[in-house]
Amino acid sequence: MPTSAGAANAPLPGRPSRWAIVFAPLGHWLMGGLTDCRRIGAFALITLTTVATKSRVARRVIRPLIQRQILRAGVRVLPIVCFLGAALGVAIVGQTTQLLMQVGQTKLIGPLLVNLVVRELAPLSAALVVLARVGTATVTELGTARALGEVEALEALGIDPIHYLVVPRVVGITTAVVSLTVYVILFALGVGYLFSFLRGLPMPPGEFFGIIAGSLGWVDFPLLAMKTMAFGFLASLIICYHGLAQPLRLEEVGEATTRTVAQTVVACLLVDALFVPVYIFL
Repeated sequence: MPTSAGAANAPLPGRPSRWAIVFAPLGHWLMGGLTDCRRIGAFALITLTTVATKSRVARRVIRPLIQRQILRAGVRVLPIVCFLGAALGVAIVGQTTQLLMQVGQTKLIGPLLVNLVVRELAPLSAALVVLARVGTATVTELGTARALGEVEALEALGIDPIHYLVVPRVVGITTAVVSLTVYVILFALGVGYLFSFLRGLPMPPGEFFGIIAGSLGWVDFPLLAMKTMAFGFLASLIICYHGLAQPLRLEEVGEATTRTVAQTVVACLLVDALFVPVYIFL
């Protein structure tokens, strides 16, 4: 009979070891994530190919669909985004300005607010609001259509589902994220200055916004546009992929919505992390 410690701790035949129990779920999650990345990449190539080859096909049908998506993901979400921008203005801009004023470092107001609000919080906030307000509903809508056979009915009629269902949503959601980011920035800075002014900030509006403008470089504008477009494009692709690209049953639609939210948040954070070294070196 074995009496050593190694033999005593050895797993029983047919029973997984402790390391397998710990790392097996992680490995399963990583493999599933890599598979989803590959499939979403293929779905993105199909979507871009459809945009390139069918940009002039059925314009009278596709253009109103794009406008409807912009209205749904942009205009109707604008009140929520304005409220979020005002909350960021009070919580971030106002508090940061007051703290720097107390320690006599008002010259740091511009760089800090540009990094916090313009480069980071505003794009992420706009993308996450669109995801929460429109993304989940879109996954449910597309997933239900797929489960009920409506997508196959479109194909039987000779209508490309990617061109009819995906392209308008990709264009509309991307446009909405880019536009809403601008509103978040404007409301955050405006409400933040007003809050700080009412609390005794000895700085006129022209000087405050002049400091902000002076801290912005020429590279901030194209990078902000690229980041927000990447957020909107990735979010819309993941939304459409989980709602449309996979055959679903009605009871699986809720699970697809949960996966969409998780993967979109991770994708946006990864893209945001990729832009950090660009801002540092430029």
